[in-house]
Amino acid sequence: MGKIKQIFQNIRVIIMGIVLILAIVAISPNPFSQGVAIRSVTPNSSAAIAGIENPPSSIWPMGRERIVSIDNNPIRSEAEYYSLISGLEPNQTLNIKTGKKLYKLRVKEKVNTTELNESEDRVIEESIAVNETIDGTVQEINRTIKRVIRVPKIKREVLGAEDIGLRIFDAPVTNIRKGLDLQGGVRVILQPEEAVSEAYMLDVIATMEQRLNVFGLSDVVLRSASDLDGNLLAIVEIPGANEEEVRDLIGKQGKFEAKISNETVFKGGEDITYVCRSAECAGIDPARGCGITESGLWACSYRFSITLSPDAAKKQAQATEKLSIVTEGSQRYLSEELLLFLDNSQVDSLSIAADLKGREVTDIQISGSAGGASKQEATTNALQGMKKLQTLLITGSLPVKLNVVKADTISPLLGEEFLKSTLWMGIAALLAVSAVIYARYRRMSLLIPMAVNIIVEVVIMLGVAALIGWNIDLASIAGIIVSVGTGVDQLIMIADEILLGESQEIYDWKRRLKNAFFIIMGAYFTVVVAMVPLMFAGAGLLRGFAITTIIGVSIGVFISRPAYAKVLEILLRE
Repeated sequence: MGKIKQIFQNIRVIIMGIVLILAIVAISPNPFSQGVAIRSVTPNSSAAIAGIENPPSSIWPMGRERIVSIDNNPIRSEAEYYSLISGLEPNQTLNIKTGKKLYKLRVKEKVNTTELNESEDRVIEESIAVNETIDGTVQEINRTIKRVIRVPKIKREVLGAEDIGLRIFDAPVTNIRKGLDLQGGVRVILQPEEAVSEAYMLDVIATMEQRLNVFGLSDVVLRSASDLDGNLLAIVEIPGANEEEVRDLIGKQGKFEAKISNETVFKGGEDITYVCRSAECAGIDPARGCGITESGLWACSYRFSITLSPDAAKKQAQATEKLSIVTEGSQRYLSEELLLFLDNSQVDSLSIAADLKGREVTDIQISGSAGGASKQEATTNALQGMKKLQTLLITGSLPVKLNVVKADTISPLLGEEFLKSTLWMGIAALLAVSAVIYARYRRMSLLIPMAVNIIVEVVIMLGVAALIGWNIDLASIAGIIVSVGTGVDQLIMIADEILLGESQEIYDWKRRLKNAFFIIMGAYFTVVVAMVPLMFAGAGLLRGFAITTIIGVSIGVFISRPAYAKVLEILLRE
């Protein structure tokens, strides 16, 4: 017991113990965690309207809001969640209980509107300014006039319940962030079309991050990287997304312009102060609806309103002031249309009402269309296209066009299997190493401290990764394996130096340990120098391997190895 007491009173062992405790606190293991964690919340969805917030990507896994029950039905897994919400009805009320509070939300209707051949009369009121002479002076007076227009009848069809807007995953049991290789998703590597500086690339990444967050994709990893030729790249990793959605959203520069007579009157971003995304002013266009095209495919039109800045409204007024008025039947329009361009390609054209001539109007309605093999597919594509366009209008264009160099879709099932295999292989490797060490030394006093040291190193490495928010992916696991491998080699070296000459009457412990650590430090600096180039190789995809290896060997050299050497000295000293 005296030697055990000496071990736990030693300053090196105490330091290692404190670091180990801090690592466990950072990891925060909770194997009994229940429910499903919220990955992201779709803007303007039923969940968002009910007050469920989109979690920031920087939040710790254990800090994410967890759904524990829906209508008093416990939710323990993704399968249970999707099984329950698959049978939702339009306008149904749900009580969603999370670890924070109880939310009450109403399921939206998925509506399709179709324009009929019939039409009906509708009376509309307009306010116009007229000049009248009163008591010899000319005064401007606002008058309300009524006129009758014929509008098509609209058939409103409820297709079912709209998705409530929650993306979830099984509740995490630790704060260790799993990389894309272990949880599935999309990884996209982008390269600027022209050479840019590092500061410029950071602006590009900031705009992309805002665009992805507005679109409803959170838990996003965005970072800059460079290849060995010095070319700057951007790497985007999004768990739980599909490749088409991500590629289409970030592969576009998003340069949106509205032109009249080839003159730009407003652009996406700063010129637009508000973009409506609620059902009252955004969705399938009730005036145009859905219909079958000449090619036999379905096409659906969408519309949403935006608010322009005063400067943009002034530009539009100046552009329309010089246009003439054209009469088509009972309708009066200006001679030029408002043309909408996305990345220099025209996406739509809007007729301008005659009463907007020369007026600084801030409220504009944007429209577009999308097709599909069926009415439901066309409706889905139209709403998805509308959502992307709204996102581009809110965030503006990227400072530079990006080309997709590579895009990978990773299955979460493969990651889960690999994680399980790695865990079992790690246990098998530890047992195999322990057996070899015991066969070599035949002393439990050497075997037990060595096995404990290996486990402590792995826990501290995972704790550091959790603390700094580093994602553990396949490359990082390889780095952990390399760190443990070099660690075992160095532990054997320390043991050999201590045991060498153990039978001598005068044994210089300090000199033997100094010899061992001289070799260990030389190996340490060699590994660190070798890992630095790998941080930039392969577009930065090997960065996880390099950083994890550097962290692992640093923990071993400065924390666990000195403690291990002192433990052996206490146990073996007579």
